[in-house]
Amino acid sequence: MNDLLNRVVLDNTIGDYATVGLIILAIYLLKKYFSRPMAVAIIYLLQKMGRNIDREAFIKLILAPLEYFIIVLTAIVSLSYLTFPDILYYHFYKTDTKIIADRIAISLLIISFFWLLLRIIDYLAFVVSKHNSTGEQGENQLIVFLKDFLKAIVSIAGVLTIIKFAFHYQIMDLLTGLGIVGVALALSARESLENIIASFIIFFDKPFIIGDVLKVHNITGTVERIGFRSTRLRTTEKTYVSVPNKQMVDSIVDNLSMRTQRKAETKLELDPYTSAIQIEQLLEGIQTILQNPIIENRNIFLNEIAQQCYIIQIDYYTAPIPVEEFNALKQTINLSIIRLMESLSVQLAAYVNRLK
Repeated sequence: MNDLLNRVVLDNTIGDYATVGLIILAIYLLKKYFSRPMAVAIIYLLQKMGRNIDREAFIKLILAPLEYFIIVLTAIVSLSYLTFPDILYYHFYKTDTKIIADRIAISLLIISFFWLLLRIIDYLAFVVSKHNSTGEQGENQLIVFLKDFLKAIVSIAGVLTIIKFAFHYQIMDLLTGLGIVGVALALSARESLENIIASFIIFFDKPFIIGDVLKVHNITGTVERIGFRSTRLRTTEKTYVSVPNKQMVDSIVDNLSMRTQRKAETKLELDPYTSAIQIEQLLEGIQTILQNPIIENRNIFLNEIAQQCYIIQIDYYTAPIPVEEFNALKQTINLSIIRLMESLSVQLAAYVNRLK
């Protein structure tokens, strides 16, 4: 048995291979059969320490990358004790297979570590959003925005870490080299940077939040997402429009959700042969029709006396009720005005001209 274990295969003994294989197998079995109970134990200890832990979210978001990181770390540490076989050693263009294998291993370890960091950010954002005391949509969207921002920073840090430790490239030399073309990059990315700055202005100034109905650049829609570069609107035609954040800050944005009232406007152009008594009765009748508890303000008057018609202006305001309810109210009032005009024998000027 000892002779078998001491037999050398590819510059390593079978015993060394067996030891490394058993370590990796043990870690895999630990992940497969004991990782979830270990996660539950960690959650229990953190809760005992007074930490507010969401068990389901912790297991769903953090368990998988944590397992992957432990397996990769164990495999790399175990395999590092083996000698790289000479038969697999090839040298070509300033590198060799051993260096390539080392770089791949370090890259996998760094990727698994930063994947774990990204999931931790997701978990923390989930917990903060869930326990948001105010529950305001704007604050929840700010949490989402900061989460995306932190994940972008961590991702960039992960790439720089791989360049530094896997490829042994000096970061300062890289940044210095980028400084040479920095002006060109800044000019090409100027619009993107302006949109990112505008996104911060939107979140901290809060001219609108998720769910608001906006009108900007002749586009009317509901805000569904505020991202790094653009704001996404779902239009009344159910299309999905992306508006750059810079335009959302620089342009005149009409936040329809912030209105205090809805306004309805109607103009009646009456036959010029309509008598003054008929007009007075019509104005009184419209006043009666608009005596509705939903209507907060009203304004009915004879606005203009023209050669071809008399113009009655009708304006009324309601509370910021849903648009469906508002349209139904307008239809009811318009039909009532038509019936009133029929009862008073009042005709529109355009109708009389067509009869002539």
